[in-house]
Amino acid sequence: MDVLCPVHDQQGKRDVIILNIRSMERIYLETSGETLDPEDWQDFRRQSHRMLDDMLDYTENLRSRPVWQTIPPAVRDAFNQDMPEQSADMTSAHAIFMQDVLPYAIGNAHPGFMGWVHGGGTPVGMMAEMLSAGLNANLGGREQMPVEVERQVLRWMRELFSFPDTASGLFVTGTSMANFISVLVARAAHLGVAVRDEGLSVDHGLVAYASGSAHVSIAQAMDMAGLGTLALRKVCLDENFQMDVKALEAAIVKDRAQGLKPFMITATAGTVDVGAIDPLDEIADIAKRHGLWLHVDGAYGALGMLSPDIAPMLKGMERADSIAFDFHKWGQVPYDAGFVLVKDGELHRRAFATPAAYLQRELRGMAAGSPWPCDFGPDLSRSFRALKAWFTLKVYGAEKLGSMISNTCVLARYLKQRIEAAPMLEMLAPVALNIVCFRYQGSDKLNADIVVALQESGIAAPSTTMVKGRLAIRAAIVNHRTEKRDIDALVDAVLALGEKLWSMNE
Repeated sequence: MDVLCPVHDQQGKRDVIILNIRSMERIYLETSGETLDPEDWQDFRRQSHRMLDDMLDYTENLRSRPVWQTIPPAVRDAFNQDMPEQSADMTSAHAIFMQDVLPYAIGNAHPGFMGWVHGGGTPVGMMAEMLSAGLNANLGGREQMPVEVERQVLRWMRELFSFPDTASGLFVTGTSMANFISVLVARAAHLGVAVRDEGLSVDHGLVAYASGSAHVSIAQAMDMAGLGTLALRKVCLDENFQMDVKALEAAIVKDRAQGLKPFMITATAGTVDVGAIDPLDEIADIAKRHGLWLHVDGAYGALGMLSPDIAPMLKGMERADSIAFDFHKWGQVPYDAGFVLVKDGELHRRAFATPAAYLQRELRGMAAGSPWPCDFGPDLSRSFRALKAWFTLKVYGAEKLGSMISNTCVLARYLKQRIEAAPMLEMLAPVALNIVCFRYQGSDKLNADIVVALQESGIAAPSTTMVKGRLAIRAAIVNHRTEKRDIDALVDAVLALGEKLWSMNE
């Protein structure tokens, strides 16, 4: 058996000893000196500072840029090349990034971006991400302070959502993964953790419930959990685009009468289309009455708990068995930073923990600190997402973040006022939080053309959705940088483009 042992001579020169245990022979081999660290640290430091300054300049001067730009064919073709064989200077890669990548990103950092529910990020989060990348910690587990940082954020979230100290939590890529984890824990709660080994029979009969506006990731989670998308009942909406609680309970009773096994309800706190909040307290009553797992998909709306004027709208969320949400939306943490919170932490652990020799735990040393984050989800290799969330909460504080969240809703109400004051515009849904759905008088095609023209103009970037069978211009005001002038620019541009495109089609 050979063991590699590094040693240093009196001049500090590093050798590697190959120590043969049987003969105790020591053979010295010169190391080749191969490393991926820079040869000239000072030059690398100067280039790194230039890169940091470029990103700070970009963030500081976002308003001078278009929200979004079409990618020129030549730029796209430049990224259709063979893998490089030889080394190149980092300066050249940085130049390509600045010229061909940065100008053609989706633009969600820009205050005029209102297309989807994307946070804008912050300089604080960017610096935290740099620190995390430099540390390069694997947050799968083991005895290390980065895991304690994640546990600190978990404790803060328990407090925010009034969950017990025994609740578990985990950083994930986003709410889609958090929803999936919650379905698996709910499945284990209903069938027992033995389902992990035994699997599901074709006649398991499990059914779940969500509103007709629930995010597509709920159906995907049912698919990935082996339950099938047809086992998800889409409950109709009321006049406020919320889940109809009478229809929900009727569906549960009907399924039970047919021999099926209801096991889970997913309520939404901030639907992705119009921003509606399902009646959480009433749904919690139904879940309790029928013995069902209550999950809340609060992808962006859950962090409204930070805002004193929005938190009362979320009453009942504290009664959930699990909550999924994203720090990278209303929390403005750089992508990606999703989170899942489970009230029964031990059940959560049993739904995922997997014994393996290479994951052996100890009471001391690097293998201490159990349970590990990998015991609560499918990932063994995990980035240090918690650091940028911790920095954001630590630097800005809950009060300032809550005020920012509240302001996006104020801006949404201002947009509603502008729309109602314009004869050529009409509202298509109530404004519950920070999403506004409206349209220009005319056809669906006209409104779709207006949105594309807006995006290509670089002035503002809304998206579209369907509301009661009609195409809506959808403005999701999530970015902390958005101001009244950006709302005015959006409305003025919609009116101008609508008039122009209307006349062209006449």
